[in-house]
Amino acid sequence: MVRYSEIGLKSTPVRLRFENQLKDCMLSMLAFDGVEAIVEKGDARFYVYASDNRKALWSLRKVFGIGSMSVAEVTTSSMEDICRTAAEYSKGRMREGQSFAVRPRREGTHPYRSTDVGREAGSAIFLENQHLGVRVDLTSPDKVFYVEVRENKAYIFEDYMRCHAGLPVGTQGRVIAFLGDDRSTLSAWLMMKRGCRIMARGSDSAGILIHYDPDMKFLSEDQEDPRSALGYVFGNSLEDIEKVDVSKYELPIYFPTVGMSDEQVGKMIASLIEECKIN
Repeated sequence: MVRYSEIGLKSTPVRLRFENQLKDCMLSMLAFDGVEAIVEKGDARFYVYASDNRKALWSLRKVFGIGSMSVAEVTTSSMEDICRTAAEYSKGRMREGQSFAVRPRREGTHPYRSTDVGREAGSAIFLENQHLGVRVDLTSPDKVFYVEVRENKAYIFEDYMRCHAGLPVGTQGRVIAFLGDDRSTLSAWLMMKRGCRIMARGSDSAGILIHYDPDMKFLSEDQEDPRSALGYVFGNSLEDIEKVDVSKYELPIYFPTVGMSDEQVGKMIASLIEECKIN
């Protein structure tokens, strides 16, 4: 189950366009990483059916616009099926003496309320694990089970994988990024996170940008600036920002890392390099 981020704040026409772009980005990323999967769009959710969940999570985590993901068990929205699936799902996921809670959420029309889902599913989980001496704690549980009911299906899961959020690449136009060091690479990455499609001049120092946009373009040194460009991106710090002769450029210029220290840049680049590796 894939949830998007600020796309949900947009007007209906814009949201639908951004949703379609996000789906295209997901499919492109999965294909780039060699993950076989089907992506279905639902109401404020995407559902991915993959041959390898672990690799799919790794791949989709790099897609901007995704706020979080969860690996879920799917069943129908009938209370009987929810309880049976929740009980089965809880097997082997709790240790002796642990406390737990069920966090329900419901969208659509059903013959029950969210509180009913929490109570009934919680009872089923308790009975399934009663031999372990488990107990219910709604305030500070050791284990949380999430039940999300959406129309005629229900999804049971235990984790939210937080992602980069932002906006899907390609929703905010194209910009030309001047690459050459870690700071310029991170500057380009930050613009991608805001939905910009990067056209790069120079080399990506960390070799990561293509992993966040498989359709990224590189411009040769003698190639003219494409007319579709809406601005320029530089990786300058506050100390050397004056080195950029802004009078040479007619389009807006962006300095995404101007307020970041070299240490902050280094830590973020190291984290992104690690994220691009699959364990």
